Amino acid sequence: MTSRTHDVFAFASLVTLAAYFPPDKLNTTTLLVSFVGSIVGSLLPDVDQVSNRLWDLIPAGHIVGKIFDKLFFSHRGISHSFLGVFLVYKLLDWVLLKVLNPSYINIQIVFASIMIGFISHLVIDAFTEEGIPIFFPIKWKVGFPPIKSWRIKTGKWFEKFVVFPGIILYLFWFSINHQKILINILKPIVK
Repeated sequence: MTSRTHDVFAFASLVTLAAYFPPDKLNTTTLLVSFVGSIVGSLLPDVDQVSNRLWDLIPAGHIVGKIFDKLFFSHRGISHSFLGVFLVYKLLDWVLLKVLNPSYINIQIVFASIMIGFISHLVIDAFTEEGIPIFFPIKWKVGFPPIKSWRIKTGKWFEKFVVFPGIILYLFWFSINHQKILINILKPIVK
């Protein structure tokens, strides 16, 4: 999938999970950092590509992207697997405590947002023609539906005109149907 599809799917996943598992305490800073976190999380599995939009967001990102490209050898390897999820989980568990100030930001909510973005990336990539090596280092790639020719071709018409707009429509539908819950989540912020 393209980065914009990953971004919007991560946001839809974040909104959906927030409605079903509302956060206890949410402030403006945590909300903004969580939103950015879900987008960053949705781009993290593609750190093995120089063209990843994540590299555009950091200084000297293109150079770092080239290093990561060589480090990972190929696209959709460890970063698209259960092992990758575990490693990112452990890395975030360590890094977020060092980078974010818990006096201003609820680190658990940000942590969850990044992981939601990361996992949403894997879920939607499983629907692409390439599939994902979820059991890495085993090279077998998993995809849905099981028949490869029925899966989505990244960046082609079905993704652009069906999948992406479908996620946007879902977001509107879900937001309207869960309006009270979502407003209650945002109430402490909008006072």
